[in-house]
Amino acid sequence: MSFVKPSLKGRALRLLSGREYSRAELVRKLHSFEEESGALALVLDELQAKDFINEQRVIESVVHRRAAKLGTARIKQELQAKGLNPEAVTEALTDLKATERERAQEVWRKKFGAPPVDAQTAAKQMRFLASRGFGADVIRRVVSGKLDDYSC
Repeated sequence: MSFVKPSLKGRALRLLSGREYSRAELVRKLHSFEEESGALALVLDELQAKDFINEQRVIESVVHRRAAKLGTARIKQELQAKGLNPEAVTEALTDLKATERERAQEVWRKKFGAPPVDAQTAAKQMRFLASRGFGADVIRRVVSGKLDDYSC
């Protein structure tokens, strides 16, 4: 039985069937399989023209998957790493900033559930939320329990 090597288009479609990828991500993943210079760009142009590659869907997918667990800063970092349009990323993050406190509160509640009993515990909780990409002001308010007087 002979093995048929998948084409660039086949490889790209296989990747896209699993999740949304940006064009830059596909270039990084598939460039080593390009046998003829410019072939990958042509394949990606075709897939983009047919709307298989869509930057807005990539942004929406990442935001949908990650918003419940991560803060705006971490999500921004992920989106930037995907090589997406900076204006589109900024626009998507505007909505996330409005829910930052609620999301941080929920992440904190699931992980800790109780206010810190001492400074060491408070620092641990703050480091945890910071590592998830939440802002310092939001972290302070969530960990200290001062949620009523804060609006995003």
